[in-house]
Amino acid sequence: MAGRKSDFTLTKLDDLFTTQAQRDEEQLSKIRDIPLELIDDFPDHPFKVRDDEDMMQLVESVKERGVITPATVRQKEDGRYELVSGHRRKRACELAGFETLRSEIVDLNRDEATILMVESNFQRSEILPSEKAFAYKMRLEAMKRQAGRPSKENASPVGIDLRGKQSLDLMSEECGDSRNQIHRYVRLTNLVPELLEFVDEGRIKMRPAVELSYLDEDCQRDVVDEIDLNDATPSHDQTIRMRKLFNEGNLTTEAIHAVMSEEKPNQKEKIVLRGDRVRQLIPKNIPVSQTEDFVCKALEHYNKFLRNRAERDSR
Repeated sequence: MAGRKSDFTLTKLDDLFTTQAQRDEEQLSKIRDIPLELIDDFPDHPFKVRDDEDMMQLVESVKERGVITPATVRQKEDGRYELVSGHRRKRACELAGFETLRSEIVDLNRDEATILMVESNFQRSEILPSEKAFAYKMRLEAMKRQAGRPSKENASPVGIDLRGKQSLDLMSEECGDSRNQIHRYVRLTNLVPELLEFVDEGRIKMRPAVELSYLDEDCQRDVVDEIDLNDATPSHDQTIRMRKLFNEGNLTTEAIHAVMSEEKPNQKEKIVLRGDRVRQLIPKNIPVSQTEDFVCKALEHYNKFLRNRAERDSR
């Protein structure tokens, strides 16, 4: 009886411990070439895939050496696959004329896949504010769902706040941004697309953008109209005042126009010259790099002409 118990224990131990070679072989069995037509993009994927110069370089690399690092996918209930990481590799394969994508199949639920998707894309060298905003929001929501709801014995609002705080702290440690900065990024997801594009372009900075995110859609679109009209974005001080007016229920279209029409200190000496109009007045043999010098000399000559004419008229 004792001998049979010992044999059973050894068998269970054999099941628990495997060699590295066996583990590598098991992982390789999950890597296969999957038809592109069976792979769906991750729902609401926040990171843009651009057909830019970097993509063309990736396409050439794929043509020469194939996909070196497998993409990561998870199998869905309908038998198709959902792309977790590797959206650029998938696009490169499409442009290269490939029919399959080398992928590792992982067993993850949607929340686990969301966290992995965000982590893998954060390794990119350049990430737009809008991409970061929606990625942080998706990951934070997934982490909160994973944490679960507080028990009935601890269903107070304080308990919920504490759980959110732990999620933000964990994200801050892993991503490098502070809790407050993560919160600011998530606020950007409340902007209308036009304002969010201004943020991506660097025309609106983070803090003014966050203030605008508290306005409703109608007010935000009025701000967009004023930006187009004045060819100028609001300052941080202007956005603070607009948010205050909005909270008081006094932010009308007229109020937005009044605030946005104010002359900002950094615009007092601003002179805008249309490039196409100026360029057609400059000889073609003058390079673009010397445009400023040419314009300044032309203005000096014209001012001299005006002074001489004024002297003649005064005689």
